[in-house]
Amino acid sequence: MIIMKTDATDEDIRRVVAEIERSGLRADVSRGDYMTVIGPVGDERKLPFDRLATFPGVKEATMVETPYKLISREYARFFGEPGAHKTVNIGHVHMGNGEPVIIAGPCAVESRPQLMRIAEEVKKAGAHVLRGGVFKPRSSVHAFQGLGAASVEGAEEALNWLKEAGNAFDMPVVTEVRGESMVELVAKYVDIMHIGARNMYDQDLLVAVARQHKPVLLKRHFGASIEELLSFSEYIAAEGNKDIILCERGIVPMGKGKSYTRYTLDLAAVPVIHNETYLPVIVDPSHGTGRRDLIFDMSCAAIAAGADGLMIESHYNPSEALVDGPQMVTPDELKDIIDACRRVHKMVRKPRA
Repeated sequence: MIIMKTDATDEDIRRVVAEIERSGLRADVSRGDYMTVIGPVGDERKLPFDRLATFPGVKEATMVETPYKLISREYARFFGEPGAHKTVNIGHVHMGNGEPVIIAGPCAVESRPQLMRIAEEVKKAGAHVLRGGVFKPRSSVHAFQGLGAASVEGAEEALNWLKEAGNAFDMPVVTEVRGESMVELVAKYVDIMHIGARNMYDQDLLVAVARQHKPVLLKRHFGASIEELLSFSEYIAAEGNKDIILCERGIVPMGKGKSYTRYTLDLAAVPVIHNETYLPVIVDPSHGTGRRDLIFDMSCAAIAAGADGLMIESHYNPSEALVDGPQMVTPDELKDIIDACRRVHKMVRKPRA
């Protein structure tokens, strides 16, 4: 990264950016109150680092070892306050470094009446953001794939219901983007673009979503390391979009563990990721456990671990749901979870390092 002097001029910064671009790379320019940091994006071996260090206005040109430098604390400390923790603003909802944000709603959008009723009830329970799957990536081709899977018209109708429900109950909305072909359509209707676990490795999708310049919720793949999650989130940041929310949703269990929980919820990932990056981190206990009876305990544990929020599936009658009924809580149960998590947050919150 290229660290500019406090008195560097705009012309000094333009000169460095031009040199980076002449080398075939792109430049990420982060301006703080006291300093500007420029991060080259691309094959850094092509850069004349020694020469860049001599440019007017340059304080230091240094290599960053981590593969996710643009979202790293090492990068941020030069242009932000020590221990800076990013807040992602989603309308009137602010994710990060404050009260836990609760994202709730059905796993899948099934009908307008279903969605409107659930939206009203999760709002009353204390949720801040409405979720609902228009597309449902599934392991089996024979399983329900969401209303958006059949046609573009079906997808747009379901997205319109989601937006309508969000507007009716003053909640930002989020849904998963399954493929590149649907990116622009989804961006017209939602406030947060969700990239699911199965697509965490899809670089082209990450780039396409990032270019919509809306907040992106990126879930960890169930077989991915923490470093991989952070490295692939860098694809979003490299497009100039750092409104990224990371989500821990469980990893594949060892041995016979799958007979007890759907996945192993890696709550240690929350403080580890906070140590590595300034981005907010949330937890999805619904997919992480696959069991309604575990959502309360794991939600409280996630907040105790420092999570900035939760993503919980909720339905007024889980037994009627077309998808993932066993892991959905009722709105009354959701209220109990949210109330308990607020109490936990008050007890354990501490200044971030």
